Amino acid sequence: MELREYKSTDCEQMAQLFYNTVHSINVKNYTEEQLNAWVTGSVDLQEWNHSFLNHKTVVAVEDDEVVGFGDIDQSGCLARLYVHINYQGMGITLKNYVMEKKTSSGFSDKSSGGNE
Repeated sequence: MELREYKSTDCEQMAQLFYNTVHSINVKNYTEEQLNAWVTGSVDLQEWNHSFLNHKTVVAVEDDEVVGFGDIDQSGCLARLYVHINYQGMGITLKNYVMEKKTSSGFSDKSSGGNE
């Protein structure tokens, strides 16, 4: 597994991972209606790409597949953190890595919740 900085070519896989993770992991905590309102399956890839490029974004990759990602905004808040359903609980230390990158990049020391 490789943890690396975001590339624009990752965006489409990350959008699909976001949809699949929310609709499989969060199904136990939300109704189908709530999930569909939260994650429609259609994101503005250009907007997401812009956001990831402006944030400190880290991607976990296994065999050329994005299996997790996290990003921190300019204020130092954890914006997103998602891990593929098949990789949850397997020791991907994505949150720690993202937080470490935040500190080394001079971002402020704030964080919010996320999906590990």
